[in-house]
Amino acid sequence: MLELVVVGAGPAGLSCAIEAARSGLSVTVLEKGSVVDAIRRFPSNLVWFSTPELLEIGDVPFITSTLRPTRVDAIKYYQKVVRHHRIDLHPFDAVTSVQHEWTGFVIQTERGLLYRARNLVIATGYYDHPNWLGVPGEDLPHVRHYYEEPFAYFDRSVIIVGGRNSAVEAALELFRNGSRVTLIHRGPKLSDGVKYWILPDIENRIKANEISAHFGSTVKEITPDRVAVDTPDGRFELPADAVFVLIGFHPDPGFLAEMGVEIDEATLAPVHDPNSLETNVPGLFVAGSVVAGKNNNKIFVENGRLHGGAIVGAILKKQGRDS
Repeated sequence: MLELVVVGAGPAGLSCAIEAARSGLSVTVLEKGSVVDAIRRFPSNLVWFSTPELLEIGDVPFITSTLRPTRVDAIKYYQKVVRHHRIDLHPFDAVTSVQHEWTGFVIQTERGLLYRARNLVIATGYYDHPNWLGVPGEDLPHVRHYYEEPFAYFDRSVIIVGGRNSAVEAALELFRNGSRVTLIHRGPKLSDGVKYWILPDIENRIKANEISAHFGSTVKEITPDRVAVDTPDGRFELPADAVFVLIGFHPDPGFLAEMGVEIDEATLAPVHDPNSLETNVPGLFVAGSVVAGKNNNKIFVENGRLHGGAIVGAILKKQGRDS
């Protein structure tokens, strides 16, 4: 019987494991992919908005040669954290079921392994569930909901749907690698949250007609070689060899609901104590971006990494111990 099982090996889940081990609690981390799997699947040339110290966990210094770390910097850092703290991590073994018993939880994995724990943390994030437009043709093979790198799209017409950081960064990188880029965004302008050092670049590319942009516009249909778009000036059909729908992500509350966790209908967030992060199911906690449901722009690595301390403190309090 473990004191704690953590599902998810992102920064928030790792912070829970570190805090538990420091407090003398037996803890195991289960992960369906690799360490910080979502970060691994980020665009290959991503640069973080935050400086390294805001991404640190477990008192392990995050040292880089640049002001802002890259995707690769972050992956290597969190791998180092796992080794430094000797976290009992089981990657590439997805949790398939969780049963709540009077003594705690029974967790079964894809490999058929069983774990028993008095407490359970769900820190699964939301990156596996991209938002869809819900238009005809969105399931065609040339339509993507994730962006990785630009090289396959040289000398091709690429449509990007979205107006936030992921869409803007993809548009700029594709343009600089020889793609003919058109940006489509339903808002009247780019998001106010676009990184301040990137915003002038994309605005200048649009003013110079190097990147086409349609604001206040919505995609109505995608065909194998074109995209139908409603704009303030009417409907247009734009050529499209590839389409990237980069409009964010949403949580999947089904996993938590199956365990008896109450879900807020408006936000899809699990109902939980804001201080301890414990749900209505005793001993079941949430950590990281899954805490906020659809409002995932409120939880980042920078504040999600603090959830471990709050959760372990609540567990120790139940045991009559000081955190």
